[in-house]
Amino acid sequence: MDRLELTELTTLLRACAGEGEGIDLDGDVLDTLFLDLGYDSLALLQATGVIERDYDVLLDEEALDEAETPRQYLDLVNRALAARIAA
Repeated sequence: MDRLELTELTTLLRACAGEGEGIDLDGDVLDTLFLDLGYDSLALLQATGVIERDYDVLLDEEALDEAETPRQYLDLVNRALAARIAA
């Protein structure tokens, strides 16, 4: 896999931590804060562990701490996936 898409991320978030209360993850959530979506750092840590295992990639923990929206998170993951493929 060379890219993680929003649909895959939302499926993974639901599997790891359930769906945020009253939040429609199928809507336009790319720039919505994870906290507003009902996901805390523990949920993202679980999702990150699955991504690292399933996609055989190591993600920068400090950069992930700064990713506050799905768009920012996906950008970090996809840069790491692209770097892995280029290596």
